[in-house]
Amino acid sequence: MSAGAAELSRDPRTGAASDGPAATAPAEVARLAAVAARDAERIAATPPAVRAGWLNAVADALERDAEELAALADSETALGLERLRGEVGRTATQARFYGSVAAEGSWLDVRIDRAAGPDLRRMNRPLGPVAVFGASNFPFGFGVAGHDTASALAAGCPVLAKAHPAHPLLSARLGATVAAALRAAGAPEGAFALVTGFDAGLVLVDAPEVAAVAFTGSQSGGTALVERAARRPVPVPVFAEMGTVNPAVLTPAAAAAEGGTARAAAGFVASFTLGQGQFCTKPGLLLAPRGSGAAEAAAKALAEVEPGWLLTEGIAEAYRQGVADLVAAGADPVASVAAAGQGFAAAPTVLAAPAEALRPGSRLLAECFGPVALVVEYDGPAQLRELLGRLQSSLAAAVASAGPADPDLPWLVARLSGRAGRVVVDGWPTGVATSWAQQHGGPWPATSRPEATSVGAAALDRFTRPVAFQDVPQAALPEPLRDADPWGVPRRVDGVLQPGTGRPLEGPTR
Repeated sequence: MSAGAAELSRDPRTGAASDGPAATAPAEVARLAAVAARDAERIAATPPAVRAGWLNAVADALERDAEELAALADSETALGLERLRGEVGRTATQARFYGSVAAEGSWLDVRIDRAAGPDLRRMNRPLGPVAVFGASNFPFGFGVAGHDTASALAAGCPVLAKAHPAHPLLSARLGATVAAALRAAGAPEGAFALVTGFDAGLVLVDAPEVAAVAFTGSQSGGTALVERAARRPVPVPVFAEMGTVNPAVLTPAAAAAEGGTARAAAGFVASFTLGQGQFCTKPGLLLAPRGSGAAEAAAKALAEVEPGWLLTEGIAEAYRQGVADLVAAGADPVASVAAAGQGFAAAPTVLAAPAEALRPGSRLLAECFGPVALVVEYDGPAQLRELLGRLQSSLAAAVASAGPADPDLPWLVARLSGRAGRVVVDGWPTGVATSWAQQHGGPWPATSRPEATSVGAAALDRFTRPVAFQDVPQAALPEPLRDADPWGVPRRVDGVLQPGTGRPLEGPTR
């Protein structure tokens, strides 16, 4: 899209279009990046408890305007008011959560060694301005005001967010809401800005002031950003959360239990059709024992699913082509539900394929974004192990077991944990809690950085780097490293972990 052109906002139910905001000109992107860089050090030096107040202000604004925001989002996404109202509320909650993580302070990983040798003090420092590319499928939770924006601000980094073309009007509205809330809370001008348009996004990645990129979306989009950022004169990290096939395994013991296959199939179908299959954590593959009847049980459960609409015309076209490609690659249609019949409608579908069709490089092993999933039967643990070894790594994996005593659970959990960022037993992975222990990432190609998570307290870690200060006088140290600890954060002093009390250190200092 050329600078100055307007993006189109389309209603997925009808395909009707309306003009969205004009694209941000390259010169304006450069100006916004310069303002973010100008204010970056001030934001980094702001006590985390104050930054928590900024995020609380954003949360308050989201809750205040929730009904208006949900209605606008529904007009562009057709996700439904009930779901979108809930997503607005969760986005406000997660903003407050990241503020509380910032204020708690353990993410700074402060370490002070004075017992022997030089006076060494180490802590995590914010990287600087972060470019955020949000997702289409969670316009609030992973959009302009979502996890990446909130966790970057919590870590002390300015945010330059890119509006998503799937919901440009909502992105513009959210951008204005976030910016106004931050200003009212006393944040510097450079704390947040929004840019619009494909070309503006490229200029943003290339901007020398940008220190990191956060992305949620397709494997092709994430890979393109990784490659572009690597070609910069000074490469920067790209934390890309991308799509893969998340596997689920029905164990032999679970299938043999009364009603076990039916329960697992019902849960599988409910999970892969949730949000019309537009969740990155959708289980796209069910591995079931031969003769379990899992495909037939899934077909029965699918009959109860209400069809709906996909987010954009491009996603709908890609879905239809993807289902056709899966069939061409060796999958057989088992059941389908007629599409809604207009706009960007999708037909929920269950496919089945023989185990030998799951070959490296097969289309069957790649994600199809939308309400389709594959059922494959295996002959015993040996073949199941082999099949799991053929899969790409994933964000999540699930096991439907016969309970804690299921003999296959230990090895399955161990095997799946080597290839997935989160392993779920007797549940489904489509729900992702924002918590201290959450991991929403995984080995390539699930994410570009396997150690990172885009959800949970550790999400702040993406936007920091450790720095050590040796024999630096007190007045020149960052505040968390000073003996007085004015931020009151937890610190490891001479190897001993101390709670965040704010009490000064005892003993000689420089």
